[in-house]
Amino acid sequence: MRKRRAIADINVVPYIDVMLVLLIIFMVTAPLLKQGVDVDLPNAPANPLDVNSPEPIVVSVDRKGARFLSIAPDSQTEIGDEALVQQIRDALMVDPKRPVMVRGDANGIYQNVMSTLVLLQQAEVGSVGLVTDPEDAQ
Repeated sequence: MRKRRAIADINVVPYIDVMLVLLIIFMVTAPLLKQGVDVDLPNAPANPLDVNSPEPIVVSVDRKGARFLSIAPDSQTEIGDEALVQQIRDALMVDPKRPVMVRGDANGIYQNVMSTLVLLQQAEVGSVGLVTDPEDAQ
């Protein structure tokens, strides 16, 4: 009588299939993870946000003065002044400790950022942070 030997081969084909599916998923979702519009941020030394703080509300102001809101239904579409004030006011009613940040283009007109700060004051925002790029990222 012959004794049968156990086969000790590892079948890696299912692992390769899973890896390829994950690769495709990451390739499709990576462009979607970009938040906000392209703004050339000024360089300045600053401390990063606390990891434990809630996700900030980000108002982006591009070179032309157009405003974009990160919590808007379409964050890639320009938002009007009244809608900006109302959406920020509504978001802060839900979570008053949520930070509000302004991303102003370094090559834009300073008046555009200042008028955005006035709108945030109308939305009763107590504290506003300005987003910058670190100085070593030049």
